[in-house]
Amino acid sequence: MRLGLALGYWGRGPSPAHLDLAREAERLGYDSVWTAEAWGSDAFTALTWIAAHTSRIKLGTAVAQMAARAPTTTAMHALTLDHLSGGRVLLGLGLSGPQVVEGWYGRPFPRSPLTATREYVDVVRQVLRREAPVRLEGRHHSHPYTGPDGTGLGKALKPITHPLRAGLPVLLGAEGPKNIAQTLTIADGWLPLYWTPDRWSEVYALPERLPEGFLVAPMVRAQVCADVAAGLLPVKAMLGFYIGGMGHAARNFHADLMGRMGYEKEARRVQELFAAGRREEAVLAVPDAFADEISLVGPRKRIAERLEAWRRGPVTDLLVTSPDPETLRLLAELNS
Repeated sequence: MRLGLALGYWGRGPSPAHLDLAREAERLGYDSVWTAEAWGSDAFTALTWIAAHTSRIKLGTAVAQMAARAPTTTAMHALTLDHLSGGRVLLGLGLSGPQVVEGWYGRPFPRSPLTATREYVDVVRQVLRREAPVRLEGRHHSHPYTGPDGTGLGKALKPITHPLRAGLPVLLGAEGPKNIAQTLTIADGWLPLYWTPDRWSEVYALPERLPEGFLVAPMVRAQVCADVAAGLLPVKAMLGFYIGGMGHAARNFHADLMGRMGYEKEARRVQELFAAGRREEAVLAVPDAFADEISLVGPRKRIAERLEAWRRGPVTDLLVTSPDPETLRLLAELNS
């Protein structure tokens, strides 16, 4: 099991610690570093800055939102950074949800998300292969565009720049059972949002054997600390925001996943409190048991014991979220 550093997206502004953490992760032998985006900082610019200050560590987007860019644009970002970094890019993509897609990007959320994802990946792969001009008569992504409001003058094109790697890995953030099943057939890897090391087969309905070379790269909040309950508070704060604020009450993929993991009643309660503006209560309503199950928090001995459960399953890359260099060093030591 390889280790990655998950930096996420910026909050109010850029974190001065991110670059130092990325350099420390590379020094410690971490395999990858990952950035994300929501409705603020973008994933590719921050990753390019990190690429310029590192030499070996792989560079992943976890995730770049599909609604933010046409698939050809995303492929251009990936092939450009792949050249500049010497072939270190891992392209993680995610569909997001209706609240973000329609509220932030001003685009309709696809009525057939599986089809939209499949078409998006198809176009990205066509660009990266550069075997022929990009062509797709898609429901959501058509190349060239032939819709009724177009000019009819579109021309099928292939990239001017030759991609460094035709097989640049494409990973998908997927939460629902059908989306996960499709990810196993069209992507090179999967980026689970929450991972339960003891119940993954039950929760995700994964087959016993995954495709050869397929990456399973969940994120985990890690923190070396004496007080487990205090260490879980940042995990609960993250969960409270994702479950309560990252989606509409009628359609929230994160809350649905928490429900499938056995906490449906608690997930709805978190949503209710968050929607009512009672955010601190929403965070505290996240069960400690759920937060603990998907994280690595506590004293060194406890983390060492719990890490073994993550190593026993199908996880190939553990993407660690931690602002603490000491925690990064401990995990590198335990995983060596």
